[in-house]
Amino acid sequence: MSLRTPAPGTQSPGLRRAGGPSGTGSSGTGSSGRGAPLPVSVPSRTDGLIRRMSEMVGGPMGRHTVPGRTGGSFLTPMRVLILLTTLSAVVAVLLKSPCRVNGWSQPTVYYAGCYSDWSALYGGRGFAEDPFAPFAAGASFEYPVLMSVVASIAAVIARTLPFSELNPSLAYWDVNFVLTAILWIVTVVVTAKSAGRRPWDALMVAVAPGIILAGSVNWDLWAVALMALGLWLFGGRRPLLAGMLFGLGAAMKLYPVLILGVLLILAVRSLKWAPLAWAALGTVAAWFAVNLPMMLGNFDAWSVFFTFSGERGPGLSSIWHAWDVTMEKTGGPTVDPASLSLLAYGAFFVCCAGIFLLGVTCRYRPRVAQLAFLVVGAFVLCNKVYSPQFVIWLIPLAALAVPRWRDYLIWQFVEVLHFWAIWMYLAKDASGSEVQHSLDDTFYVLAVLAHMAATLYLMARVVEQMLSPAEDPVRASLPGGRIWLNGNSGTGQITAAARLERLGFDPSEARKLPVDDPLGGDYDDAPDRAPWLVRPVR
Repeated sequence: MSLRTPAPGTQSPGLRRAGGPSGTGSSGTGSSGRGAPLPVSVPSRTDGLIRRMSEMVGGPMGRHTVPGRTGGSFLTPMRVLILLTTLSAVVAVLLKSPCRVNGWSQPTVYYAGCYSDWSALYGGRGFAEDPFAPFAAGASFEYPVLMSVVASIAAVIARTLPFSELNPSLAYWDVNFVLTAILWIVTVVVTAKSAGRRPWDALMVAVAPGIILAGSVNWDLWAVALMALGLWLFGGRRPLLAGMLFGLGAAMKLYPVLILGVLLILAVRSLKWAPLAWAALGTVAAWFAVNLPMMLGNFDAWSVFFTFSGERGPGLSSIWHAWDVTMEKTGGPTVDPASLSLLAYGAFFVCCAGIFLLGVTCRYRPRVAQLAFLVVGAFVLCNKVYSPQFVIWLIPLAALAVPRWRDYLIWQFVEVLHFWAIWMYLAKDASGSEVQHSLDDTFYVLAVLAHMAATLYLMARVVEQMLSPAEDPVRASLPGGRIWLNGNSGTGQITAAARLERLGFDPSEARKLPVDDPLGGDYDDAPDRAPWLVRPVR
């Protein structure tokens, strides 16, 4: 795998030795192996936890090996990632077997952890009678337009299955899961391509416990895949196409539009407005292209999502719901539903203001994935509701922003505990069981707080790497990524060329590589031009 993340739609030439032929070799360093591409970065060398664990199976990969070069073997890194994602999807199906066999009835869905909006909404929102129920008069489907389209198409496909008449809910669930599994694979592949020299970071997405458990709760992986593709296209310097995918993602779930705030920070630092403008144009155009027909044809059905979102009270696992549960126990004041929107969006605005100030004033230009993780993390922490599947939004961003396995596993462990705490909290009322046989509300609140603390911990790690890029494993893996050595002055291409020349490669290849941000696109190696960032020249 080449060091460079190729621009989408183009073919990346291998990194050749200076003056070397176009053959292949056995090594990416030294005098042998002329024409071999630079090797990929492997966790057993670069990650402390994986390095220690590898001692049990022979130790880290040796320095005379060439990671990513398999000598014609079928098991390339990308194929291994796809295989592991497929196996994870099979595990996810097996874990949902209690509901697939016995049906999605309460309290079984909670005790077995197999609740799914797909089966609940199939009968509850009229898909069983009319596959296009979200677009009918008097529709009550409380999701954005593109999700309505996906849900309706899945209902049409489910009706064609031979066993749909025997168990229509199961048929609908199966169709949606197959589509979700495909999107899961797409997300893993795109994450690997977006990681520069670190394709194995996508393993965090391929085997993510959060996706295995919560990937079948709702249609969130559609938005996740669209945002991942948009980020990859932006890194390939195609901001208009990237913006179109962000707009489609926002038509599925609102959060992909937050990436425009990330690009705003980079535009302010570099005073390069064109990439932001093209991305914003694509986002708005794609969103209106999807929403405008329904706005004109059935405004009441179109506005259900916005009305529901504006009027809903504190939702499960949000800090606001945890507060209400605690106050009901202690007799204190609960959150007024009428003022919840102001509280939630106000808190998110304050977080965004802090991220903006950090992003435009820190000494070194942040990476796109780092800022995206901070913004989306702030959104899920401040939101009115934190549904179990919202963790899926953060997993690909975490793999790109803070690819440290120890931190990642701690976070996922807490999220798994939080996943089960939600269902046990709901099972208590659904089953009518006695208190001693149920999860106490205190543990539910503690699980919510633990999930928030784990997310904040990852966000703090991202901030640490932003302030001290020497701790950033992604930048350290790139030839020109050591911007802390050149003053962040936009000379990363020179640094990369010099470093490649020392390694024996053609220095002219540096212009084809990401300098310090594989997703930065036009902002990769962009010099800071904001007045408060420009250093006086002596």
